[in-house]
Amino acid sequence: MTSSPTAGPRVGLFATCLMNLFRPNVGFSAVKLLEDAGCSVEVPASQTCCGQPGYNSGDYDAARALARQVIEAFEHFDYVVGPSGSCMATIRHDYPALFADDPQWLPRAEALSRKSFELLSFLADVRGAAVTVDARYAGTATYHDSCSGLRGLGIKGQPRALLGEVDGLKLKEMEDAEVCCGFGGTFCVKYPEISEKMVDDKVRNILATGADTLLGGDLGCLMNIAGRLKRIHAPVKVFHIAEVLAGFADGAGLADAPKESR
Repeated sequence: MTSSPTAGPRVGLFATCLMNLFRPNVGFSAVKLLEDAGCSVEVPASQTCCGQPGYNSGDYDAARALARQVIEAFEHFDYVVGPSGSCMATIRHDYPALFADDPQWLPRAEALSRKSFELLSFLADVRGAAVTVDARYAGTATYHDSCSGLRGLGIKGQPRALLGEVDGLKLKEMEDAEVCCGFGGTFCVKYPEISEKMVDDKVRNILATGADTLLGGDLGCLMNIAGRLKRIHAPVKVFHIAEVLAGFADGAGLADAPKESR
């Protein structure tokens, strides 16, 4: 997929697994935001998973194989941008570590690392003045800071600054917004009881704000929290922040029950 060309930088969109399989609307939103920021956007068909599950589970050979595919697919772009702090932290920080003893691949991994950015960080920190948010959302939202985005990439003020430009949106901070939601990739599978307690704490803090919408920058976290909200029938919509910023949050949220087929 290639967007209409512009005079701006050529950006390769990293289409995360969760976005691709469960929430393509996040990808469409990211493309719109990047194009509005003056970028030419392409989505390489040859890209794969970033390899994070294998890396975090100690399967470094599988992680390296996937990393090589990602490097080959994206190294010719000016920037690599993805709507996930989790995946982009893997590319920025873990790829150089994976190839630390490989003189052929280490320079390529380091070069890709330097030009890889999470979407919100790229919009706020790289494109800056070129970014104009033209969106409206009538509601009160609270924001969850994902562990990878916050601790791995320093993403905290950027989403809040961008949301401040959304017409009609009121942002109400929750208690412990920076605390993990209990997802943690394979963590929620290995330690389900601990994970359940953590997401219950997160949901309690969300509901205490009175917000009608939860926003965040990582689909893994959002799907985990949305699943809990849905189970307790909480009237809170859940969207990736890109959907709101792009004006694409007019449909069902992640916690909404699917409509019955006729």
